[in-house]
Amino acid sequence: MKEKPLVQGRRDFIKIGTLAGTGLLVGVHLPNCSRHVEASHVSSENGVNMLAPNAWIRIRSDDTVTVMVNHSELGQGITTALPMIVAEELEADWSKIKVEIAPVEEVYKNPAFNTQMTASSTSVYTSWDILRKAGAMARETLISAAARAWKVPPSECYAQNGAVIHKPSQRSFRFGELVDKTAGIPVREDVYLKKPEEFKIIGKRIPRLDTKIKTDGSAKFGIDIKLPEMLVAVVVHPPVFGGKVKSVDSQNTRKMKGIRDVVAIDAGIAVVADTFWQARLASDALQIEWEENENSKLNSDALFERWDEMAKSEGKTQYEIGDVDDFFGTDGKTHQAMYRIPYQGHATPEPMNCTAHVRDKDCEIWAPTQHQDAAQEVAARITGFDYEAIKVHTTFVGGGFGRRISVEYVVEAVQISKILKKPIKVIWTREEDTRNDRIRPATCNFMEAAIDSNGLPVAWRHRIVGADVFGQMLPKLIPSIMPYWVPRFLRNGLSGIGESLLPRVVPGKKAIKGAAPLQYNIANVRAEFINDDPGIPIGYWRSVSAFSNAFAVECFLDELAAESGEDPFDYRDRLLTNSPRMREVMKLAADKAGWKEKPPAGVHRGLAIHRFHDTDLCFVAEVSIHSRHEIRVHRVVCAVNCGIVINPKTIESQMESAVAFGLTSTLKSAITIRDGKIEQSNFDDYPILRIDEMPKVEVYTVQDTRSPTSIGEAGVPVIAPAVANAVFAATGIRVRKLPILPDDIKNT
Repeated sequence: MKEKPLVQGRRDFIKIGTLAGTGLLVGVHLPNCSRHVEASHVSSENGVNMLAPNAWIRIRSDDTVTVMVNHSELGQGITTALPMIVAEELEADWSKIKVEIAPVEEVYKNPAFNTQMTASSTSVYTSWDILRKAGAMARETLISAAARAWKVPPSECYAQNGAVIHKPSQRSFRFGELVDKTAGIPVREDVYLKKPEEFKIIGKRIPRLDTKIKTDGSAKFGIDIKLPEMLVAVVVHPPVFGGKVKSVDSQNTRKMKGIRDVVAIDAGIAVVADTFWQARLASDALQIEWEENENSKLNSDALFERWDEMAKSEGKTQYEIGDVDDFFGTDGKTHQAMYRIPYQGHATPEPMNCTAHVRDKDCEIWAPTQHQDAAQEVAARITGFDYEAIKVHTTFVGGGFGRRISVEYVVEAVQISKILKKPIKVIWTREEDTRNDRIRPATCNFMEAAIDSNGLPVAWRHRIVGADVFGQMLPKLIPSIMPYWVPRFLRNGLSGIGESLLPRVVPGKKAIKGAAPLQYNIANVRAEFINDDPGIPIGYWRSVSAFSNAFAVECFLDELAAESGEDPFDYRDRLLTNSPRMREVMKLAADKAGWKEKPPAGVHRGLAIHRFHDTDLCFVAEVSIHSRHEIRVHRVVCAVNCGIVINPKTIESQMESAVAFGLTSTLKSAITIRDGKIEQSNFDDYPILRIDEMPKVEVYTVQDTRSPTSIGEAGVPVIAPAVANAVFAATGIRVRKLPILPDDIKNT
């Protein structure tokens, strides 16, 4: 019996067309979008015939199959994972698979946000049904074409490894031979989608398609772009948040070698030269006087003191079950704690950059961006051109982590190119990149629990004080993007990238702001939020609020376990009676880590769980404390249930990178503000985890037949509480702030 097509609801956007001319014509679009594109057959490309059965697949007569990927390759392996989905249903020869990053078109919008954007770990789970259906439709069309050519029933034919085979006679056509045989064939909507036990490609440890070009240097990142007559610009930004230029003296700068111009743009002063280094040196010679503003009084230490006081007052209730007030303010046993999570930078390996060429009637952009629609939008606003005249080329991205959702570096390149009428590459220095980062929001988290006679929490309150990243970024990013985003977010209950600070407390309930679900079976829960935006530019960061919430929730849970005198694993297990999937993940991690066994001498373990966008995770961290109170993480055991695993190598890589990324925030660095400025500037005062500090990471996955869930950001929130809980096991000291530094445990 054939399985029903899996695409339904908002994901069922592949609309069926007809075959026409010498190839297929299948309309593919997202609903409720103003711009529309249809994929159609292209008769020839560089002398090779090509079939475009839909917007996602290009089959050429040389047997190559190109998969159009509508998400940015940030290093997360999406240009391998998504083609694997297509190749599975298409029955393609994997050795013939190629990848192309999709242009900015309606059909390629991320259905989670209704904008073409790579964010919130949505790439696989939003593409799963779409790409399976696209591959299956193409497969069935090729089968029909072969059957017609042989004059046999399609039921006698099947696709396998890039060919269609007639079962009785074993005759075959390669896919490429069928390119010109599809005219007039109706497209079937009721295509068969494979069951998990039939997968041949999905679930295999397949090497990444971009490995070779990234190791031989031929992969093109944004910073690699070179164009004829291209000039390079360095922008000097205001030192204080929101600053404006009062006056500038550029006489000395203009006399320096290679300098072509000095221009004022919205963001500051741009120095344009033949080379980056010429522009970099000349920018130091500028004499700029900046207007003073009230932000010069901003100080992160003072801000935390203010938030500590504000946290004593009741916030706006964002979510509530039961009646928390019945249990607090009485004679019952309660436990309280305050957790501070600092501002945090992105430190992307590739600093912000963009190349733009504004001509008389059109504009081209080459950008390592996570947000193609925004790049096109700002260019249209600056140039006055229609969308169709703005072409965005998405390059490989040297690290995104949410930073490249914002597109101010694109604005700069387009503005300078429009003024000088030349192709311009804007490159931020590491110092400009650090000091003008859109940093992760800081928060104060007041935690309170009422404890019953069994030592378990019967009531739970989580009060967060901080700035709402969604409320700050969306209006300021680009006003005209509002029509793209807001309706979708309102329909989704402000979920996904619109999540801000508060935990989605109970599974299955209405989503509220935040991304750190509380899995525990607690009858009375209230989440409160006090919004206090001091004017510090904040933005999206790998897992954003989930990192802050998981740290506060999981460390506080460990405190409750210690108060009850119970093992942290056993304590959590008693509270996970309504979450069998999470219990299974936690048990797997604990078993693999040897939780119930005595660790090696001097080694201590900590445990934390977390659910991120329906992905269940548990980390066990093993740490030791050395001379000068140095904390070393030796081993991290990760267990994860992310539904169907597309590629185990990708899961392992994402967990390893999550540990590396998260440990920088856990043990190394934070962003601090003084006099309205970010104090850090480079890796000397914002150090990131070094290779000799990287622990051994073991990854174990739970087999599941659910559709794939999120993985790219999912592991980041779990490492900090796992390490902090291990530090408590080692020292008896509860560290309630990050990063955890030697001075925090110097009394041990």
